[in-house]
Amino acid sequence: MKIVVTGTRGIPNIMGGVETHCEELFPRMVQRGYDVTVIRRKSYVKDCLTEYKGVKLVDIDTPKKKSFEAIVHTFKAILKAKAQGADIVHIHAIGPALLTPMARLLGMKVVFTHHGPDYDRDKWGMAAKLMLKLGERMGTTFANEVIVISEVINDILVRKYGRRDCRLIYNGVPEPDCCDYDEYFKELGIEKGKYILSMCRFVPEKNLHHLVEAFSKIDAKGCKLVLAGDTDFEDDYSRKLKAMARENRVVLTGFVKGQKLHSLLTHTRCFVLPSSHEGLPIALLEAMSYKLQVIISNIPANLEVGLPYENYFQTGDINALVEKLQKNIDTPYAHTEYDMSEYDWEHIADQVDEVYKILIP
Repeated sequence: MKIVVTGTRGIPNIMGGVETHCEELFPRMVQRGYDVTVIRRKSYVKDCLTEYKGVKLVDIDTPKKKSFEAIVHTFKAILKAKAQGADIVHIHAIGPALLTPMARLLGMKVVFTHHGPDYDRDKWGMAAKLMLKLGERMGTTFANEVIVISEVINDILVRKYGRRDCRLIYNGVPEPDCCDYDEYFKELGIEKGKYILSMCRFVPEKNLHHLVEAFSKIDAKGCKLVLAGDTDFEDDYSRKLKAMARENRVVLTGFVKGQKLHSLLTHTRCFVLPSSHEGLPIALLEAMSYKLQVIISNIPANLEVGLPYENYFQTGDINALVEKLQKNIDTPYAHTEYDMSEYDWEHIADQVDEVYKILIP
């Protein structure tokens, strides 16, 4: 069975939750006997790969403009899928899902994975939000199968569109790769167990500015704040955030993967995610897989993970975040055990395999 994947910027080592999801999932689908091609956006690609762990990679030129690059890329990707004789087009995210009817009209089956209501993100203007909502409607209405990554999203699709046969398949997380990277820590000027970590894109809805402000108000006792990540599109928000971080001596790593990221996760005393919007955050699941203490906002997607009450704070309440951070600093460095069985990538790949086999037995 030939699967063509679109809606992602690409794999491997490209920043983003959908990108991480696809990087983990589709090599496992190849192992299950599928012929998988991921269509990448050339402007994000930093390599010359044509294959990654058995997944074929095809690069397509698209304008790097956040308002319409996804839809242009998806249009070209669907035409490429038809030319390659794809059995299934697997579309990720609600923006690209706008073109679900096109794929169906061209005679291909469509699986649509809904990663979250992106129209709630602060970065989008009114016109973009309307198009994203239309994309959600087109994907939910016309896809042969719809996958949701959380009960929160499933409830949205039942309530808004009456679709009750969506398949709940959580995001996953690989086994932790605990490691040391002393040279990198010296480069950053941090010590093991003496820093607090957040990792995500530098976009308004992640509320990193709240984290920097809260950290500036605590007695850090020699601990530092490390922000791992960057932005796809440098804008006023990202520039102000970086300036604010530097003023408060926050450590900015840029986008990191591999041993650098694993070492940061291995030795941080706490992971913080103050977002106002998430689907099901892979960064949080990664932190949990490393048995980290976590402090997260009480939005529905984070609450669905089911952590103890004391791990949460009211979204946007900087004083509450200050209290949580100070308590962590004042408490001896320790790890926490979590049940990660729901987030095993092999189990997730088995569930996606079942979806594909329903469409083409």
